[in-house]
Amino acid sequence: MMSQVLSEQSSGVRAFTALMRAHSFATRQLSAQLTADHGLTISDYEVLLRLARAPDRRMRRVDLSEQVVLTASGITRLLDGLELSGLVERGSCASDRRVVYAVLTDAGLTKVREASRSHVAQIDQFFGEHFAGVELETVGDLLGRLGGGDARDCDPDA
Repeated sequence: MMSQVLSEQSSGVRAFTALMRAHSFATRQLSAQLTADHGLTISDYEVLLRLARAPDRRMRRVDLSEQVVLTASGITRLLDGLELSGLVERGSCASDRRVVYAVLTDAGLTKVREASRSHVAQIDQFFGEHFAGVELETVGDLLGRLGGGDARDCDPDA
């Protein structure tokens, strides 16, 4: 009975499972390269990237945690490490002392720009090893329907 249930999984379930496995594999590979080359995790990179693209290179910490899908304590730990590295600093809000901003420093902007150059090239290489050009366009179009992402997501100056 169990094998019958597994063999009768919907195409949606099979697609979701393949997506999760592919995400895990790609993230492990690309994160290892990013850490080795720049000392940044994928999450560090994403936070620096979002701050680089934010107005005045600053975001409320709570908004940042929602965008990178981290808990409040998770974003605090991540930002603490980036602050210790001098890549991010805390900013205050003149109108509400309870609000705390994460602010990208000049060193943080330099770091994310440097990391972006090699990271984007590694993404292209990774996907180019697994898909032909036309397949990549199709995969990008199909997955774009799910997340509404922006093709400029890896460019800190976009």
